[in-house]
Amino acid sequence: MRAAADWKDYELIDCSDGERLERWGDIILVRPDPQVIWKTEKQNPLWNSPHARYIRSSTGGGSWEIKKRIPDTWPVSYKNLVFNLKTMGFKHTGIFPEQAVNWDLLADTIKSAGRPLRVLNLFAYTGAATVACLSAGAAVVHVDASKGMVVWAKENALSSAVAGKSVRWIVDDCSKFVSREIRRGAKYDIVIMDPPSYGRGPGGEIWKLEDEIFSLVGLCTELLHDKSALFLINSYTTGLSPSVMQYILGSLIVPKFGGSVSGDEICLPVTASGMFLPCGASSIWRL
Repeated sequence: MRAAADWKDYELIDCSDGERLERWGDIILVRPDPQVIWKTEKQNPLWNSPHARYIRSSTGGGSWEIKKRIPDTWPVSYKNLVFNLKTMGFKHTGIFPEQAVNWDLLADTIKSAGRPLRVLNLFAYTGAATVACLSAGAAVVHVDASKGMVVWAKENALSSAVAGKSVRWIVDDCSKFVSREIRRGAKYDIVIMDPPSYGRGPGGEIWKLEDEIFSLVGLCTELLHDKSALFLINSYTTGLSPSVMQYILGSLIVPKFGGSVSGDEICLPVTASGMFLPCGASSIWRL
């Protein structure tokens, strides 16, 4: 288990009875988390006076219950990176703080390579990993199917003072983009992907991660070369444990390029208990 323990602008204050109590800069939020199945006592008074609480609907989805005035957007920093947050639909804020362990891994890999690296970031969302890689000195191709998310990622790059770095912003279906890159003969030193559990294609077809992940990783191996450094998959899909993803990477990449694979949970420290909340699964291939 790898913990994102270096935050100053984010804190998981407590978690109990299906909810997290969090501090994002100066903003206190309460958000649902289905993994929090324990019902420990909610002693911190902030449980009763957050700026906003996300309330799930019995019919699906939900909405934010705003209790105190909060800005439409506000910044939080992680080391030298700056991200712009919003209270989005379906409980999100625009970043996943546990991913900081992966941003650090990417930055360390890039800085220690001794040569310029080229990174492909698939399902790149609001660009936290893109910004981390740009800040470390890599050239990045950022791909996401949502135009709004790519616009947001550009805002994060501007806030982090890396907007002028070598980056291509691509609004496209990730699988189709990878297929075109293969035909163009493109190669990358690092491939990152954080695919959603479910999605819909332009024709309304359903995309289910468990059914597609093996073939997608297989496609992406065509973009690697003999000196590629790292392949990172992150997932929040229940059926994709770290060991499952590790097996996929071990089956598809190691026979071609050697190297080693690992898999583990990423997590956040909980201030109230001193323990850790598991938040997602990652698997990593390294040369």
